[in-house]
Amino acid sequence: MRSALQAARARTDELFSLLKPEALYERPIRERHRIIFYLGHLEAFDWNLIGAGQFRMASVNKEFDQLFAFGIDPTNANLPQDHASDWPGVPEIRRYNAELRQDIDRCLSSEGDPTLVRVATEHRLMHAETLAYLMHGLPVSMKQPQPQPTLDFDSRAIENRSVAIPAGTATLGRERDGEFGWDNEFDAHQVDVPSFSIQKYNVTNAQYLEFMNAGGYEDASFWSSSAWDWIKADGISHPRFWRFQEGNWGYRTMFGEVPFQPNWPVYVSYAEAEAYTRWSGTCLPTEAQYHRAAFGAPGSTDERAYPWGYDRPQSRHGNFDSRRWDPLPVDAHPQGDSAFGVSGLVGNGWEWTRTPFAPFPGFQAFEFYKGYSADFFDGRHYVLKGGSSRTAAVLLRRSFRNWFQPLYPNIYAGFRCVEN
Repeated sequence: MRSALQAARARTDELFSLLKPEALYERPIRERHRIIFYLGHLEAFDWNLIGAGQFRMASVNKEFDQLFAFGIDPTNANLPQDHASDWPGVPEIRRYNAELRQDIDRCLSSEGDPTLVRVATEHRLMHAETLAYLMHGLPVSMKQPQPQPTLDFDSRAIENRSVAIPAGTATLGRERDGEFGWDNEFDAHQVDVPSFSIQKYNVTNAQYLEFMNAGGYEDASFWSSSAWDWIKADGISHPRFWRFQEGNWGYRTMFGEVPFQPNWPVYVSYAEAEAYTRWSGTCLPTEAQYHRAAFGAPGSTDERAYPWGYDRPQSRHGNFDSRRWDPLPVDAHPQGDSAFGVSGLVGNGWEWTRTPFAPFPGFQAFEFYKGYSADFFDGRHYVLKGGSSRTAAVLLRRSFRNWFQPLYPNIYAGFRCVEN
């Protein structure tokens, strides 16, 4: 447990090291805190959970404990109004962080609640992904120079055929068998899933461009009323990571711009994914349909731990665990296919479902973190499954659930279409 926490620390330390000092006070996404908040938040969270929470230790800085305690739900309803000058200096925050780490490590050298250590570890790994897409929004000039990979222009025409999934059951959630899970992952229960068809691959940039060229961002009939208001108010006319220059579309990666990649999965908000499905006469999958396609098997009631079987996630299975900054073509990992032959269900981009984020039967909020899930059971967040290139392998377990609001285009999330 301690070694996993130390490895997670190393991952977030590396991310902060990629930024030039002035970048820490930037706010790349208007709905989020400035990056400086996350520099203090990761250590403050661990401290409030373990040092002050479990061991009741005296704080080195109570003001910082509170300042860096909680993030912001990314909605444009109440945009933060702070200024860079409102935040403490980097040296002061780094001293605070170093003292907290020393105190927490002393606590864990004697006895530590394994559940709390796991919470601290996975919380940090989730924020490593948050930091990645925050950093993505910064100008390249604010990042330390990095070698750029050579990208071959992949212009193959990928046939994104539909795969028929027979009726069956899907097990959502996990058993209370002593293994770790976040509170929203419990309890395990079975859901009957009628037959349906689902695309073999996620919708690609090339496919989404067809929707755009057909006037998708100009036709209100494809959008919910709130999404259409958002499109018009913010002047949104294309996916967030696309760039139009000199008559051609390009793609903004973490450390530069590359030619348009037609076979990468498109990354969009829920609202944009939903609009595409309305245009194409399809719909997004439910959480249960995703599970059936990902973990079920023809002629069997058994369900796999991962789409490919029971082996722990490895590089041959998909694009995840921070091995790459960017997506890969949607057909890049056939060894990660499910038993039904559906590809790319884990890694290379989270997958939107049309299931509102809600508690499973038997839900019990964490006593030490009551608001982790419960604060978002509001009907305004949707479940995502699968993971992206920046998602830690430990978070790829079958029961893990991510969630976001529909008008949030910043995450590494795509989708595939379903016909019922």
